[in-house]
Amino acid sequence: MIGQLTGSIIDKQPPLILIDVGGVGYEVHVSMQTFYGLPATGEKVRVYTQLVVREDAHLLFGFGNTAERETFRLLVKVSGIGAKTALGILSVLSSDDLARAIADEDIKVLSSVPGIGKKTAERLALELRGKLHIAGTVAMAADGLFAPEPDASDDILSTLLALGYNEREAKAACKGLPAGCDVSEGVRLALKNMLK
Repeated sequence: MIGQLTGSIIDKQPPLILIDVGGVGYEVHVSMQTFYGLPATGEKVRVYTQLVVREDAHLLFGFGNTAERETFRLLVKVSGIGAKTALGILSVLSSDDLARAIADEDIKVLSSVPGIGKKTAERLALELRGKLHIAGTVAMAADGLFAPEPDASDDILSTLLALGYNEREAKAACKGLPAGCDVSEGVRLALKNMLK
C-alpha cells in the first residue's frame, strides 16, 4: 500500500497531478480543496494517498491531510459511492463541513454536491452517522510543504464551474464573498449562497 508520496510536482491538471518521486512520476487524483492548497509546479509536496484497485485500473488518490484521507476511506464504504464520487464530495465539502452536515442530517447541504441526489444524501447521513468527527481546521501547510494561497476569487469561480455549475450560477454565488478567503472556504460559502 502506498500511504504517502513526497516529491516534486511535475504537472497540475485538475483533478490530476503528477509527482516525481525519485525519478518515477505518480499520477494522483486530488480533491479541489487539496489541489488549491498545492505549491507551484516544480516545488516539493507531500500528499497522503489511498490506492484504489479496480478491474480496469489502479488509481492513486491524494490528500493534503490525514483527516481528508480518512473521510475518503469512509465515503467509499457507503453503498453507491465510488472513489470519484467521494473525491467530488471532498472537492465541495471539507472533512469538517461534511461531518457537520452528517451530524445535523442536513440533506440540503449533502445534496448540493453535483451528482448527489436526495436519496444518496439520505444514505450518506444514515451510513456515516457517528463515524465522522469535527476536528477543526487541519492546516495543510503544517509541514511546510504547501504554500499559502493568494487571492482566490478566480479559482473559486473555476472550481464551481468544474463542479458542473453554469457561469451565471457560479458568479451569483461568488458575490459577497469575504475578501481574502481561501479557495476551500470560498467554495463552501458560495455553495451556501446557492442554497439560500
